[in-house]
Amino acid sequence: MITQLSAGFFENLGKILSSKSFMLLILKGLKTTVIVSVGAAAVGLVLGTLVALIGLQPKNKVWAAPKIVCGVYTTVIRGTPMALQLFIMAFVIFAIRGFPQELTAILAFGINSGAYVSENIRAGILSVDRGQTEASRALGLSTGYTLARIVIPQGMKNVIPAIGNELVALVKETSIVSMIGMFDLTMAANIIGSGQHLANYAAPMVVIALFYLAIVYAITLCIKLIERRLRKSEKK
Repeated sequence: MITQLSAGFFENLGKILSSKSFMLLILKGLKTTVIVSVGAAAVGLVLGTLVALIGLQPKNKVWAAPKIVCGVYTTVIRGTPMALQLFIMAFVIFAIRGFPQELTAILAFGINSGAYVSENIRAGILSVDRGQTEASRALGLSTGYTLARIVIPQGMKNVIPAIGNELVALVKETSIVSMIGMFDLTMAANIIGSGQHLANYAAPMVVIALFYLAIVYAITLCIKLIERRLRKSEKK
């Protein structure tokens, strides 16, 4: 029985890899996954940096309201499921005929990622020795210049591994966009597996898993290369 299942699995695997139509479906899904992941990562990084900087501002009347808004944002986003957030964005906030689904997904995942990125960046900035800030102020440098040219660059070095982990998690989370009807890698696997040419979903799911694994490996490799380059610059 096990031998028959294995033979069927490898037969289906061969059909998928040798079929132009199946591979075109997978590549179409891969395009959507990459677009949503890259777009959401960009939104999350910008939004997370902004929220982190606001959270680090002194407690006064000027920053009171923005700090409250950012606090509510991070609490709500981190405390609710990603799938629920995606549904709200797709079927409530952007339930507009003709509104691009890709943009909806990018905003949903970007806003979600921004809440986690903000905490990573805030922790990285706080890890920088306060003595450097005090020294720069003693030299007459402005707060903005000190933050932009001294504190943030050093803080970002400390959070690169955490940001990398967030990017990896983001790519894997995009697999739920098929729940709002988008054609991604997961949807491609479902369509291939539900066809008459294959006996079950095992082979297409394994193929899609390999594609996700390749993306995650590429991100991990890039993060390691960035860390290695930063370590070399520190030695110099």
